[in-house]
Amino acid sequence: IGFEWDNDSVTFSQIIEAAGELPIPPYLNRDTEESDLTDYQTVYSRIQGSVAAPTAGLHFTPALFESLRQRGVELRELTLHVGAGTFQPVKSETIGGHPMHSEFISVGIGLIEELARTDRRVVAVGTTSVRTLESLYWLGVRASRGESLDELPQWYPYDGHPTAMSRKEAMGCLLDRLCKDGSDVLTADTRIIIAPGYRYRVVDAMVTNFHQPKSTLLLLVSAFTGGDWRRMYDLAMEREFRFLSYGDACLLL
Repeated sequence: IGFEWDNDSVTFSQIIEAAGELPIPPYLNRDTEESDLTDYQTVYSRIQGSVAAPTAGLHFTPALFESLRQRGVELRELTLHVGAGTFQPVKSETIGGHPMHSEFISVGIGLIEELARTDRRVVAVGTTSVRTLESLYWLGVRASRGESLDELPQWYPYDGHPTAMSRKEAMGCLLDRLCKDGSDVLTADTRIIIAPGYRYRVVDAMVTNFHQPKSTLLLLVSAFTGGDWRRMYDLAMEREFRFLSYGDACLLL
């Protein structure tokens, strides 16, 4: 399909914004409503690029953020553009047969500096943030080996690379590389798949919604919780929690 227009002062994204309709998830089984324009968006979203809202972030309001600040919780932002591949189910017989999609990440050097020096617990809001933060560690490993930071391959964490490196060491290597390149923002594509057998390097806790079967997001949760995810999901089904985009969230420690 080709698109063309006759006004150079108008961008393609502006045309889509004017003519398009917010694509709420099809499993909601209804048309998009006016309220979705506000509800199906996080209060902190600023940069266009995702094909869907990071649903764990929908639970947070300005008042809740202010309450967290008053309790001494430091809040930091990063960017991952959610791709259509996020919704691609695992159709292969084994995890190894699933081709993981690539997603664009952008992280300011200030956050990487903090991760390089802090011992505070890192709580990620949403699986998109989890994937970005864990990708930073492995990009740090790549930096220590003089490898490209443009893309993080799907199986890199499982391919026998050095795993004794601490979070601080990995972030330090990443910082050194960025400073050498004269960059204050890390941009890359990440393809890593987080599945059972993966050991988390950066994230200590996460807020996430309840995910559907045969999804890479459920694999990520399973890797974090071990076998406990089944007991947790049985409880969610028993108590009729709501799953997916406009559903309930849980805090995993």
